[in-house]
Amino acid sequence: MEWRGQRESDNVEDVRGSGVGRTAVVGGGIGTVVLALIYMALGGDPRVVLDAAQQVAPVERGAPGPVVDTPASAEQKQFVGVVLAETEDVWRAAFEQRGSHYVDPKLVLFTGAVDSACGTAASAMGPFYCPADERVFLDMSFFDELSGRFGAPGEFARAYVIAHEVGHHVQKLLGISARVHAAEQQADETRANALSVRLELQADCYAGVWANRSQRALKLSPEDIRDALGAASAVGDDRLQKAARGYVTPDSFTHGSSAQRMHWFQQGFRAGGLEACDTFAGQQTQ
Repeated sequence: MEWRGQRESDNVEDVRGSGVGRTAVVGGGIGTVVLALIYMALGGDPRVVLDAAQQVAPVERGAPGPVVDTPASAEQKQFVGVVLAETEDVWRAAFEQRGSHYVDPKLVLFTGAVDSACGTAASAMGPFYCPADERVFLDMSFFDELSGRFGAPGEFARAYVIAHEVGHHVQKLLGISARVHAAEQQADETRANALSVRLELQADCYAGVWANRSQRALKLSPEDIRDALGAASAVGDDRLQKAARGYVTPDSFTHGSSAQRMHWFQQGFRAGGLEACDTFAGQQTQ
């Protein structure tokens, strides 16, 4: 993957050092952080925790302070900006081909915790997309977690994470997420989980479409694609559940198994078109 020297997005918002203080947790204790860790390990949707935290406890803000980047973190921020810019270029062109207009999302860099229109988020929940304010939220320390705790190293593994969250933005613009969330409200728990899986796998598929269309600009290699597949596998529900509690409960999946996540990334990558992912609007995933 060759990204240095390429255009950086103007849509990165850096609020590191000026976000929510460390005491912004349920009941004034560490409840939200612990719950978030468990929920993320089980592959849950972070919005559930965010909304609960917002309703139960007020937000205490820490004293704002400037973030002094190290050479490594400065390079990491530049990397995020380049990847986001490439998603903008790809999805603008893809939407134009469909006769529609792509609206760029913002990407918010934060440390520790952050306010969003979906609630208050701790970095332990991992990256997430909030459709209410059309923003992707990312604590760059997650990249260290990805390579260390989850065993998914490589720059394109990190690019996949961003592309997946932007995939949720694509779903919002296409009206898919609203339709699926409406269906979730009418479904029982098992069916709602299946619908959540469908959305997540479609976002993986869109990440694959993006990777296909970014091959020339980023000079991607087969190793880069393997890194992305490694990341998709690392965050599969079955792998996370097995690591967290020693057994797997497929009916409680919300993001899909490792095999499913790899499959649908590959599906999008091989096809390179949104139509490869359109099956999720009304059919079962495999």
